[in-house]
Amino acid sequence: MSIVHVIDHPLIQHKLSLIRDYRTGPKEFRELLEEVASLMAYEVTRDFPLEEIEVETPITKTKTKVIAGKKLAVIPILRAGLGMSEGIIKLIPTAKVGHIGVYRDPQTLKPVEYYCKLPTDLAERELLLVDPMLATGGSATACISFIKERGGRHIKLINLIAAPEGIAVVQKAHPDVDIFVAAIDERLNDHGYIVPGLGDAGDRLFGTK
Repeated sequence: MSIVHVIDHPLIQHKLSLIRDYRTGPKEFRELLEEVASLMAYEVTRDFPLEEIEVETPITKTKTKVIAGKKLAVIPILRAGLGMSEGIIKLIPTAKVGHIGVYRDPQTLKPVEYYCKLPTDLAERELLLVDPMLATGGSATACISFIKERGGRHIKLINLIAAPEGIAVVQKAHPDVDIFVAAIDERLNDHGYIVPGLGDAGDRLFGTK
């Protein structure tokens, strides 16, 4: 079974509170989401292996450490995932970027794919699939399947908030994919929205309704 990591650093929790507030406008929402994604990336990449190299400082030569050839790709789920991917890419600018577009059918709540463009060397990369919300789990589960069908193997799912129902769906479908969240909320309502949640992340991010 996959592991759910709740990243409860005080800075993340503080910024998450501001993100939840309905009075937070699109500009501040975008900035906060990007900042939280960067902070979460520190914990998500904690297990990256290191190797020792020699560098020359202004004083002398010394042994120091760098990431050991780990290749990374960040894959936002369109469209709200874009707000998180920017924060991670700023931290790790050498990462490749893929995009997966899905929308949730309002009647069935099932995901429908409309776009998928991914790096060709997925099998060689650590893949970070990002989306602010893990609600029903349908979109995340489908996107993970899309990635695996194209050769991706090392996948981590990163969400700002998650509902217990969504976590259970992803874990059942993809027990090999660990989940990283800033908070696990109470439940889903009858419309498939997270409670207490933060509203529609895409609409708040881009100022749409």
